[in-house]
Amino acid sequence: MAEYEAYCMKCREKRKFEGSVVTLKNGRPAAQGLCSVCGTKLTRILSKAEAEGK
Repeated sequence: MAEYEAYCMKCREKRKFEGSVVTLKNGRPAAQGLCSVCGTKLTRILSKAEAEGK
């Protein structure tokens, strides 16, 4: 697991989270994890370079 930063829709702030790389339906890589404050699911779409590097 790597650490990423994404915008939490519930907290309305950018939050750091530990997540795993998944592939979305359209084939794009994304990091998914939980907000450390409220527990909401966070998703950050990654570039191909970010997905391979982490």
